[in-house]
Amino acid sequence: MGMSAFSRMVSCVLLLGFPASSFAADSGAAMLYTHGAAWLNGAHVPASSAIFTGDLVQTRSDSGANINAPGSSITVLGDSLVQFEGASLKVEHGSVDVATSKGVATTAGDVRVAPASSAWTEFNVTDVDGTVKIAANKGDLLVTDDNGTVTLPQGQQTTRDEQTDQSADTSTNSNDKKKKKKRAAGAAPGATGGVLSSPVAIGIGSAIIGGVTLWVLVKSDDPVSPSTPN
Repeated sequence: MGMSAFSRMVSCVLLLGFPASSFAADSGAAMLYTHGAAWLNGAHVPASSAIFTGDLVQTRSDSGANINAPGSSITVLGDSLVQFEGASLKVEHGSVDVATSKGVATTAGDVRVAPASSAWTEFNVTDVDGTVKIAANKGDLLVTDDNGTVTLPQGQQTTRDEQTDQSADTSTNSNDKKKKKKRAAGAAPGATGGVLSSPVAIGIGSAIIGGVTLWVLVKSDDPVSPSTPN
């Protein structure tokens, strides 16, 4: 058994054997419970496992998972990829239901969703095809992107682009620069490869060939010297 697997097993024992608030609050650990096939950092997860800050949870379209931490319960829905960050959550793809009294925030691209108060709050965040959908099921939410922060009242829904217009412009400029660099780099071989085919090079080559040919003809016209008599 590897050290990583051993440490997770020990963490599971500690989480189950001691009050969760006294252990998880200091370690950033939580418990992961799966419903169907799921993966933790690319490895198949059994029915339950300890989960730590930075761990990636992935579910299949017909499966799900629950992350239980002190004061919070997070449901990772089907076909999702989520990074657990202890006091927050990052949705790479898919959908999560968050219920928390600890102010657990969720980010998706450039969009951040957080409870507006320390009261028990329930919300859903879905990030699919670059569009982030947010639903405030219980309690108000604070939704933040590059355009600022707005309050989403309980019972309301909203939609945001995963990447803001500013990010999109930056990406476009970056792509344009890459294309220019590729064009500039591609022009160099053409310029260096044309030296031998330039008019000056052709003229010099022709002159050298002509001179050699003339010298051979002149030498061939000279009479052969008679042998010196003994």
